[in-house]
Amino acid sequence: MADSNISLPSIIGVKAGMTRIFDESGSHVPVTVIKLIPNLVSQVAYYEKRESLINEPTKGHLKKATISKSLARFAEVRLDTAADTAALGKEVSLESFKANTIVDVSGDSKGRGFQGVMKRHGFSGGPATHGSHFHRRPGSIGNRATPARVFARKKMPGQMGNTLQTIQNLKVVEVNLEKGYLLIKGSLPGSKNSFVTITTATKKQ
Repeated sequence: MADSNISLPSIIGVKAGMTRIFDESGSHVPVTVIKLIPNLVSQVAYYEKRESLINEPTKGHLKKATISKSLARFAEVRLDTAADTAALGKEVSLESFKANTIVDVSGDSKGRGFQGVMKRHGFSGGPATHGSHFHRRPGSIGNRATPARVFARKKMPGQMGNTLQTIQNLKVVEVNLEKGYLLIKGSLPGSKNSFVTITTATKKQ
């Protein structure tokens, strides 16, 4: 990543996959590899595309921020103080994400489509044999005349996954600017090549 100019509490990277490394004691450590991509202040813009794929309003926005790259995605980073307009066009620093830093990572979980209650919520299901006609169904979902409705948030079949998830208090194991990657201990939400937001930990410093 190029020389950076401004430090923010969050960066956005691409989940490249998982591997493992060995620490000084010889123990193996599972890590998720994050591909580092340019994060520039426009607001905060990331993920570069061909210029022909960027619409005119976005081009105007980038031009106003003096950014020459054809960035296609934008995200908001909350700060304690108002950002200076002098920050426009500057790249986000990795100063806040050195090795051993504790971070929170957010991303969209893998989508599993429409699933029943056994896969979605871990229901045990009914008997599999002896003529049972109750196998993978949810069973009763409420009473009769009272309250005469199904309560909200009842565990039912439906869309599984593809929701924003945050895992807290993960440790940055390594930052390699020359090769453009960052290693975080453990697994992260999302599929391969999905975007994740890495933020300095809010509950543990």
